[in-house]
Amino acid sequence: MHQFHVPQHRSMRRNTSKSLIVALTAIVVPLIVATLVGLVLLWPAKSPVRSLPAMAPGVKMVTAKVTSTHEHFCHLSDPEFRQQESVCAKVTSGANKGDEVAVAVPPEVHRALHVGTTIKASYDSRATGNFYGYWDANRSLPMALLIGLYLVLVVGIARWRGMAALLGLVFSSAVLLFFVMPALMAGKPALPVTLVGISAMLVASVYCAHGISVRTTTALLGTYGGIVVTAALSYTLIPAATLSGASSDDSLLIFGLLPKANLQAFLICGVILAGLGVLNDVTITQASATWELYLTDPQQSRSQLFARSMRIGRDHIASTVYTLAFAYAGTAMPTLILALMVQRGGWDLATSASIAEEIIRTLIASVGLLLAIPLTTLVATLLVRVGEHAGKVVPAVSASYAPTAIEPEDAAATSVTTANTGKTVNTLGAVDTPDLTGHNRFGN
Repeated sequence: MHQFHVPQHRSMRRNTSKSLIVALTAIVVPLIVATLVGLVLLWPAKSPVRSLPAMAPGVKMVTAKVTSTHEHFCHLSDPEFRQQESVCAKVTSGANKGDEVAVAVPPEVHRALHVGTTIKASYDSRATGNFYGYWDANRSLPMALLIGLYLVLVVGIARWRGMAALLGLVFSSAVLLFFVMPALMAGKPALPVTLVGISAMLVASVYCAHGISVRTTTALLGTYGGIVVTAALSYTLIPAATLSGASSDDSLLIFGLLPKANLQAFLICGVILAGLGVLNDVTITQASATWELYLTDPQQSRSQLFARSMRIGRDHIASTVYTLAFAYAGTAMPTLILALMVQRGGWDLATSASIAEEIIRTLIASVGLLLAIPLTTLVATLLVRVGEHAGKVVPAVSASYAPTAIEPEDAAATSVTTANTGKTVNTLGAVDTPDLTGHNRFGN
């Protein structure tokens, strides 16, 4: 009969794992409770959502299919109308269905239209002559196809986790559309509204997509840290740079419709919200990388694990920083082109309101990202060892756990060489052996 020494470190790790779970719960649960309380207190009772009519009184909208992009193919009876750039289109809805009419189109839109394009046109039903004006294009089919392709790829490649991520995306979009934006429009304090909304979106999307675990909570805490840094920098530097948030036509229009709106606060909230997606991406990836590196060699020290993880983190930083820059440059392309046409010095141009807004937005998001990666790595390094054993016994193999008596014929069966570390360990202990998926055999 074999006799074994009872390992003291087994009960110690159980206690450490329980303490870890209690500590994480004590941090995350108050954050969730504060988020729910904030949603209740800041939820707008009334807001200007859908308060503006889409059409003036008497104006109706119809759909039409372009039959020619040259107006001289249409039968135009109004000489004044001939002077406007227009297309010929066949009405496909409304009382005048089947009629071929001329639709006045802005010059900047005309070149994007082609025969067969379905457009939306408006006309004044009270006027004579039925003057049709271009309203918008009907993009339902290409958008539906693109959304379908996206859903198929997400579910087909990521499967159940992809479906869970889509549910998190739906919830986050609902928070943005039904809480954050209506609350800002209703005049609620912008910064608390944004932080509460981001917290709700973050908790729902992260836990829904990745499950509730120490690893996921590590990424969540890292993202919270990055958001706090981004919020602090935005709240400090945007007023210091005298950015009013009124550099675009849309902002000026909002101010005209909502005179009490604080456009600078809207800008601050936009910067914080824009940094959320990339922060969540890198913290989840960094936490997972730290976990997988730990599984390759559970005996490595925390400093070694941190150094190895940060080598991956530096690659994240190098790639994501210019990703942010190019993303903002892409959205601000018309502004940049217009600015380059003006005869101004380089630095003078960079510090102009419209350009400086994009530069500061990019730099603030990048600084939050830069600090979130080492923060997430540090938290993951501290938690991974006990987090990997939370809820299960996976003791490190040591001499104190070796059997006191082993039959000679059993000696060959009691030692193996692990594939991931190259070290010979005693198989009578519960060894945490990673499978081909990168997760341990106890599940994580």
